[in-house]
Amino acid sequence: MASDASTFLFADIAGFTALTEVHGDEHAVALIDDFAEAVRRELPPISGEHVKTLGDALMVRVPDPGDAVRLGLAITHDLIRGHEAPAVRVGLNHGPAIERNGDYFGNVVNVAARVSALASGGEVLVTGHTAALAPDLDGVFYESRGRQPLRNVAEPVEVFAAFRVEKAGDELAVDPVCQMAVDPNRAAGRLIHESNVYVFCSLTCVAAFAQTPERYTL
Repeated sequence: MASDASTFLFADIAGFTALTEVHGDEHAVALIDDFAEAVRRELPPISGEHVKTLGDALMVRVPDPGDAVRLGLAITHDLIRGHEAPAVRVGLNHGPAIERNGDYFGNVVNVAARVSALASGGEVLVTGHTAALAPDLDGVFYESRGRQPLRNVAEPVEVFAAFRVEKAGDELAVDPVCQMAVDPNRAAGRLIHESNVYVFCSLTCVAAFAQTPERYTL
């Protein structure tokens, strides 16, 4: 059955495969559980719905596009913070979908998933249609990423990155191996490669980077 138009949000942990390799399966599963629970706690005030979890990714439906953009920014910046927090990426698209047994299907959902795959850790990407429906959010601005080709989508889609108006200095460094946030004052290691300084959450990540730095600096 066709549902009313909503914003569909996909959020996943960037670099999850590398994180699992370095820190182990149990740590990774616990991280997913904490991430999913943190997102679910944010949904009732905005009438949001946790549709399903797919591996390390969550699919969420939010009726209002402005609420969805704010939720995406909260997911990437607020829910799991601090030293050794994972980097999360988010993609959003607004429109109608087909509801079946509590799940949602259709082109709008497919585009949202593809847009999330374009994002890097800590980034919120929205389609141009979605940004146009929420153009004047306090403390939020959009930066055009142009028309992007998406896998299995016939025409390129206009994409924007959503940002908060805040100091960039509040962000922690990111471990290039497992993509976890790292407080430089608590880093397990620090390496210089081609004049760039990299900090690491664990000695395992230091060793992995030292063996093949080109794998993590492309």
